[in-house]
Amino acid sequence: MELRLPNITANDENVVITLWYVKENDSVSKDQDLVEVMTDKATFSVASPCDGLLSKINKLAGEEIVIGEAIAEIQEIE
Repeated sequence: MELRLPNITANDENVVITLWYVKENDSVSKDQDLVEVMTDKATFSVASPCDGLLSKINKLAGEEIVIGEAIAEIQEIE
């Protein structure tokens, strides 16, 4: 499944990835913080929507991204 940047703030359309807490091929748990993003005014963490394996990171720390953009791929574990 694609991990898309959720609409975390009403005022900002673009954010910058500041830090990935995990790396590719790491196991992740539902609600585990995966990535930190920063707007002009605040910093937020984005959590995993499911248990699985972070199979691909599409956007690296320092890159600007748009709300709704796919930032990673998670291979779900059932």
